[in-house]
Amino acid sequence: MLRFARNGIVLVAIGLAIAGCASHKQTAKRDPFAGQGSPIYPGKGPVPWGGGRYHVGKPYQVAGEWFTPKEQPGYDKKGVASWYGEDFNRRKTSNGEWFDMNRLTAAHATLPLPSYAKVTNLENGREIVVRINDRGPFVDTRVMDLSKAAAAELGYLNQGTARVRVQYLGPAPLSDKGGHHLMAMNTELDRGMPARSLIAAADRRKGKSAAASAVVAQAEPAKKTSAPAVETVAYRTTAEPEAPTAAAAPTIDVSYFVQLGSFADGGNAARVRDRFSAVWPVQFIELSGAAGPIYRVRLGPISGSGDAETALSDARSAGFADARLIRTEAVQASLQ
Repeated sequence: MLRFARNGIVLVAIGLAIAGCASHKQTAKRDPFAGQGSPIYPGKGPVPWGGGRYHVGKPYQVAGEWFTPKEQPGYDKKGVASWYGEDFNRRKTSNGEWFDMNRLTAAHATLPLPSYAKVTNLENGREIVVRINDRGPFVDTRVMDLSKAAAAELGYLNQGTARVRVQYLGPAPLSDKGGHHLMAMNTELDRGMPARSLIAAADRRKGKSAAASAVVAQAEPAKKTSAPAVETVAYRTTAEPEAPTAAAAPTIDVSYFVQLGSFADGGNAARVRDRFSAVWPVQFIELSGAAGPIYRVRLGPISGSGDAETALSDARSAGFADARLIRTEAVQASLQ
C-alpha cells in the first residue's frame, strides 16, 4: 500500500531543488520520489509540533513539470488524494517541521506552508481539517497527499486513494503546541461551523477556558473548569408535567470521552480497544462507510474532568497524538 505514499510525496530535501541545494537537485534528478537527504528527527519520543517557517517559495521543477507556489485564498479543487506514512515518518518537511504520520497533516504542491485546508472525501462524505506543511504530490493529477492518520479519518486508508475536495482555509500558526489549534479547528468543523469561519472560531475556542460549554436552551450552563479544550455535545431530555406546577430545576450530567481514532481494519481497532480496556472503559463503535465498515474507538464514559485529563494524557503517551477530549452534557429537568 505504501506504493501510493512513495509515488505521491516529496519531502523537503527531494523537491528542495526549491531550496537551491546542489545535492538535493542531484537527488531529484536521479529519483524525484526517493525521499533521500531529508533529515530524520534525532530525538526520542513524539516529534515537536510546528516549529517550522512560513514558506511560499519560488517556482520549481520536479520530474519535468513546473509548480508555482503562491497565495491562493479562493483555492477550491477536486481531484485524487493519496497518503504517505512509514517511509517518511519523523523526517523534516518542506517548511522545516517534522512529519508525524499519526497527525492530521498533508502535502500540497503550491499552497502556502503551513496552512489549513478542509478536505472532504467525495466518496463517503467524511471531512477533516488538515495542517499543510509539506510539498507534493507530483504524480498524475493528484491534488494532495495526506498523512496516514488523515487518510484513516477520511476512510480511504486501505484503498490508497480517494476522490476529494480540497478547500484552502488560511494560514496556520507556526507554533501549535500539542496540536491544540488544529484540534479546535476539527472540533468546530464537527459542530457545523462554515469553512470561512473555522479559523476565527478555533481562535476563540483556544482562547477560552477549555471546559467552556454550550448553553443549553433554558438551562444554566455548566460551571467552567480549567480542563483542556474539549468538544461539547449538549442534548436535552425533559419530562413534561401534565400541568405546570413549579419551576423545573435542571440537572446537568456531564461525561467525557477520549476519541482515539477511526479504523478501516476491525482487527486494528480491536487491538486498540484491548490495549486500553484494562485501565479505562472503552467504546467500540461500528459505522457504515461507502467502502465498508469503519470502526471508531474512544475511551469513556468518564465522569470526572481530572480522570478525563489523565485518560487523554495516557492516549497521547501511547502514540495517539491526535486524541481529543469530548464533553457531553445531558440536561434532565426535574420538578421541585
